[in-house]
Amino acid sequence: MSDVIEEKIKNYRTAPFDARFPNTNQTRNCFQNYLDFHRCNKALSDKGQDVAPCDWYQRVYKSLCPMSWVSKWDDQIGDGSFAGRI
Repeated sequence: MSDVIEEKIKNYRTAPFDARFPNTNQTRNCFQNYLDFHRCNKALSDKGQDVAPCDWYQRVYKSLCPMSWVSKWDDQIGDGSFAGRI
């Protein structure tokens, strides 16, 4: 993993500004980072690569999303009824 990414993860405090989601309501940002984390894990796991770069997305969605949503989405993924495309 590059030193720049490692440094960003080390200094991580809270989700940085994302120009795709300029509004106060960060619901979509939360959901998108949740999807990005799972997509990243799937893509890198399928290639047999280290999934450490995906930790960034996990940290962002954990700081933005209510944990009740995350646990609900995790249950839906386990049941095969999750609405998002992973």
